[in-house]
Amino acid sequence: MVSNFFIQNGKGVEDNVVEVKKKEGESLESLLRRFSKRVQQSGVLIRAKKGRFYAREKSRRELHEEAARRDLIQEKKEFLRKIGKLDEIMESTKRSRRGRRGIAKKILKTRVN
Repeated sequence: MVSNFFIQNGKGVEDNVVEVKKKEGESLESLLRRFSKRVQQSGVLIRAKKGRFYAREKSRRELHEEAARRDLIQEKKEFLRKIGKLDEIMESTKRSRRGRRGIAKKILKTRVN
């Protein structure tokens, strides 16, 4: 008996195809496990979830502001690393639940004399 599991997008285009063929003596459970793993690794689910809602494209101004903010954070982070204050900021944010966003906010708020 040959079992094939596959998933593809609804348009018939085969760029999102994930196919798993049953090996000899392989149980259905292990076949499903391999298929699930392949689907997760391929990113098909992530693309499908992203496509559920409309996300408008960001304007040039928004993209420019985001890039400028990233550059500012990077420059401040590098400066704090050079003067030896970055480690204590990183340690204090490890305990909070904010993660990377908390680190960026703390870096931006840090006053340097």
